[in-house]
Amino acid sequence: MLGTTFTAGGYGATFLVSDWYRAQGGSDIDAGATLGVALVGTLVGVPVVGWFAGQLDASRLAALAALTMSAGYLLLGSGLVNLPHVAALLIGLGWGMFYIGGPMALSERITDAQRGPWFTRFSAFQMTGICGSPILLTAVIAQTGMAIQATFLLVGGMGMLAALLLGMFASREPRGHDEPSLRPWVRKLSAVAASSAIRPIAMVGLGGCVFSGIMSFQGSLVEGTDSHASTFFAVHAATVVTLRLMLARRLSMMPQLRLITVLLSCLILGIVCLLGTSFHPAFHIIAAMLTGAGYGLVYPVIQTWTINHSAPEHRHAALTWFVVAYFVGIFGFPVVGGWILVGAGKEWFILTLAAIASLELAAARLGSTGRPPAHGGR
Repeated sequence: MLGTTFTAGGYGATFLVSDWYRAQGGSDIDAGATLGVALVGTLVGVPVVGWFAGQLDASRLAALAALTMSAGYLLLGSGLVNLPHVAALLIGLGWGMFYIGGPMALSERITDAQRGPWFTRFSAFQMTGICGSPILLTAVIAQTGMAIQATFLLVGGMGMLAALLLGMFASREPRGHDEPSLRPWVRKLSAVAASSAIRPIAMVGLGGCVFSGIMSFQGSLVEGTDSHASTFFAVHAATVVTLRLMLARRLSMMPQLRLITVLLSCLILGIVCLLGTSFHPAFHIIAAMLTGAGYGLVYPVIQTWTINHSAPEHRHAALTWFVVAYFVGIFGFPVVGGWILVGAGKEWFILTLAAIASLELAAARLGSTGRPPAHGGR
């Protein structure tokens, strides 16, 4: 779990890429293009783990992922060469490998009944890193005057520590005794698409767009207001982590369609509250709480839905496609979002996020005759 937090902190540091470019006279369009390169890295990293996790323990691949991400940040912060796109490619590659390798390593060591609560805890530690990293780095910059580029070196060191912890986990927590083999997942798309897992896979892609839009451009959204991006990160993270840890077991007992509807409604309402940030900072804080509760809780619910309600021989493929869809949203949207923010303004950008979240809610309810498959195998 600590290795997860430190690795996730590496992804969280990408939220400072927009500030880094603007400090150098660039724009959100430049930041979006760089994050688009990171998307290419993730789309390479995911299939690498998807294919080879059967031959090499997924937790060892997760440790390698942390090292890869670390290399990207050390390159970005060194100042020796001006290759932000190469660094972004390594960061995306590492995060893509970890994002599937981490939950896969955990999934191999637990039962169906344990998966819901453990995935919720896992995602709590992950969110701590994702939102905690920009908070701490922003505090370091404010208190010491350190340049954003120099703080990337700290992130690189954090990635090395994460690799050590994940390597220790691999050696001390043996997985199941499956025969080593390649695990094809691309050709299983038709089987996954024919199952109910296709709905949460589509939902996580849309949710990734919303999450990256809110987080990656938070500095731009609060520009010219009395609100601060670090406040949003702190409140959002505290809300997510607290609720995930408190409700890890209870979520699996709730009516799932009703739960997902309420959570996504909270997400939509939170996005709309961002429109009030220019009027009063309270709207910004309320938005952080509502989006934290909505997105933060719905993610582990639909992740468990994807795995537990796929046939055992298709679970590996379902999780891989789940992660692919997530990364298409998380790194793909900033490319478009940057243009919307610069060209159309904050209001249209926020309304676009609200529309995408509404599509996610529609995907959850479309074709439902009762409720989606139960969370946690119940």
